[in-house]
Amino acid sequence: MSTMQITASPAFAPRVPATRLRLTARGRRVIAAVAAFPAVVALALAILSSGGALASVEHGAPSGTFTEVTVMPGDTLWSIAESIAPAADPRDVVDEIVRVNALSSGALQAGQTLALPPQYSAGR
Repeated sequence: MSTMQITASPAFAPRVPATRLRLTARGRRVIAAVAAFPAVVALALAILSSGGALASVEHGAPSGTFTEVTVMPGDTLWSIAESIAPAADPRDVVDEIVRVNALSSGALQAGQTLALPPQYSAGR
């Protein structure tokens, strides 16, 4: 018994024409948009994240010398405000301390250093 093997020879292989990729105007716009997207996202993030820095510069503390106070265990903003300015309204003093130190909340930790506003520095 004999075995016959049939293979396609290159002479009989169908010719596939080589096509070039043609990029239309719409395709160029799509590729440009896809390529620009990361840059637009990075720019948007940079603009959104820089707002806090600008706000802190505009609404910064007034110039002057600051006295620093170290928070002791059990101290609160209210108790510090009452001790540095007994004649003033503690709410106003607390607000000034928060603004000068850029505190996000009223929570204090023992050992934390706070800058006192210049108008209240002589009280403590």
